[in-house]
Amino acid sequence: MAKATAGGTPAVRFLEAQGTAFTLHEYDFEAAPGAIGLKAAAALGVEPARMLKTLMAVLDGGEMVAALVPVDRELDLKALAAAAGAKRAAMAEVKAAERATGYVKGGISPFAQRRHARTFLDASATAHPTVIVNGGRRGLQIELTPAALRELTAAEVGEIGR
Repeated sequence: MAKATAGGTPAVRFLEAQGTAFTLHEYDFEAAPGAIGLKAAAALGVEPARMLKTLMAVLDGGEMVAALVPVDRELDLKALAAAAGAKRAAMAEVKAAERATGYVKGGISPFAQRRHARTFLDASATAHPTVIVNGGRRGLQIELTPAALRELTAAEVGEIGR
């Protein structure tokens, strides 16, 4: 199990408290070119299919949910709505997502969010021995098994990326 040598974000502290095996990866967020998720993958030399972005969406009933999809794919909002048992889903406004999670855009982790959101994991993530998610701040990533990610977030797995 990794220790929070990179600064104890709520996500890192949560994983440590759970006794979860994980590895921290850091990169220079400001120096890395490109879109947030793709820049993280490039900076760390990781295939984008293993690097997951945490996207916050709002269902038609007002529930905010988290969707984890590879950085080289887009979130299919219709598929997310269907997986969540809703008619529609829309991307959450950045400020609303930041308030709900306690993290800033580019640093939203699926772990230890201020208000736990029901979580959905793209099925493609389960094909890899490990995946990488945000560690709770820009430039900090957490690598762990898809099984641990699913268990710790109580994620429902489905085809939500395209």
